[in-house]
Amino acid sequence: MTHSHLPQPENTVNSTWVTSLGGPLILIPESACPRWGGAPSTYPDEEGDYGRACAVDDYIGLIDVGPAVALVLGDMPARTTFLPDLNVFLREIAGSDDFDVAAAVADLLPSIAWKSALSWDITEPLILFDSAYDYAWVLEADEERLRIDLPPGRYHVQATYLEIPEEAYLLLVRLTGERP
Repeated sequence: MTHSHLPQPENTVNSTWVTSLGGPLILIPESACPRWGGAPSTYPDEEGDYGRACAVDDYIGLIDVGPAVALVLGDMPARTTFLPDLNVFLREIAGSDDFDVAAAVADLLPSIAWKSALSWDITEPLILFDSAYDYAWVLEADEERLRIDLPPGRYHVQATYLEIPEEAYLLLVRLTGERP
């Protein structure tokens, strides 16, 4: 299942969620995806690309994938979707089924204290998937993935943990254009 960046009603959660086997998710420039090897058949003796993604010990981190740079969404194997109207990856650790988490995030966004930050150059569409898989397997097995198409440029990437008492436990990753 893929996702094109299509106009969506404001503050709604994308219908596609990407889950993980237990490791981090990775967001790779589309042309570099075939270079991603995931966890080799000899894992854990050899960690491969998956081990490099697991080595990110923060909410976010950058790693090389061939000549490209990918964003690792680390810390927790939370199911993840993209809120295009907010440029936010919503990573749900736990939450109430009847709670409108996207609307709550939109309301809270101006007051969020971001914990992690980095800069990342985006030049083409990005593919989000479970870093344990090699990309050929993702395509062949039709594994969960999202295709995100953002305008090219340098982005400021911020992440944080957000707890909405009695409703949701979230990790958020926001991409904003950097100002010159």
